[in-house]
Amino acid sequence: VIEQYCLAFARLLISFYILFHLYKVQLPGYTGLLTVTFCSPWLNSEDVSCEFGSTKYYALCGFGGILSCGLTHTAIVPLDLVKCRIQVDPDKYKGIGKGFALTLKEDGARGLAKGWAPTFIGYSMQGLCKFGFYEMFKIFYSDLLGEENTYLWRTSLYLAASASAEFFADIALAPMEACKVRIQTQPGYANNLRQCAPKMYAEEGVWAFYKGVVPLWMRQIPYTMMKFACFERTVELLYKHVVPKPRADCTKSEQLVVTFTAGYIAGVFCAIVSHPADSVVSVLNKESGSTATQVLKKLGPRGVWKGLVARIIMIGTLTALQWFIYDSVKVYFRLPRPPPPEMPESLKKKLGLTE
Repeated sequence: VIEQYCLAFARLLISFYILFHLYKVQLPGYTGLLTVTFCSPWLNSEDVSCEFGSTKYYALCGFGGILSCGLTHTAIVPLDLVKCRIQVDPDKYKGIGKGFALTLKEDGARGLAKGWAPTFIGYSMQGLCKFGFYEMFKIFYSDLLGEENTYLWRTSLYLAASASAEFFADIALAPMEACKVRIQTQPGYANNLRQCAPKMYAEEGVWAFYKGVVPLWMRQIPYTMMKFACFERTVELLYKHVVPKPRADCTKSEQLVVTFTAGYIAGVFCAIVSHPADSVVSVLNKESGSTATQVLKKLGPRGVWKGLVARIIMIGTLTALQWFIYDSVKVYFRLPRPPPPEMPESLKKKLGLTE
């Protein structure tokens, strides 16, 4: 089952990559306008290892996504496990502290690591699509808009690019997310991925791995839209109003501190907007035969917010670390890192801001 999943995912990536590039080549008037609006002459200097928007650039961005999502989600498996148990059994697990205490008492220290394998595999694949496709879609939509509209509608561009990327990322994540939740929330069902995946397939077929994809979209697409749009605009505001010198004058370490700060701020908002759908996904993957609508009715307006504090702590830290790791990968491989966007000269002239 796992081998089939990996093969199917590989075919999806290859097909999407070919279609994207074929369409981009055939698009009339393709000029790479995002590079003009979001970049600077610094990107063409010897400081960078590849061209902005090149195949190598996308590949390394995808690799950065694998590290940022795979490592961080795996590192917080214990907190995620307790959060899921609070969501599916709030009467037993009444808070973070009690959740950890009960888990240690019933399963021991090793019990806190349950679900680490599907977490690492699933979120690595998700990170590859999330960050790699975001960079692709950001350039693609920018070229459709044109230079001036790219600047004026940049928040909408971030939202559209991140939503498009997450759509594919969740298809990659869904099978492993289903296994993870089943392992973590059903004691005795399976101890690891090797036991869980075949058992789920035997009981419910392929549907067992994808029945949660729609609520996963409901959770992850708003989360990712907030994650990228809020991060991009927060970075822009920090350099404009908080950091006492231009980004070009900041060291790489100082820039990474700004990245971490903006990532944490974005993470808090991400946790809030995506939490109700996260509760539905947790319960849905625990209970065989349930639908998202049934689970939503069962939880009620208050039930969907159970475990929010744990999720804010988890997602705030997680998002900050993800952006920090992703940006660090870009620094290490000397990838182009465009500064915050500036208004194009042509638009300044139209608005009468220049002589």
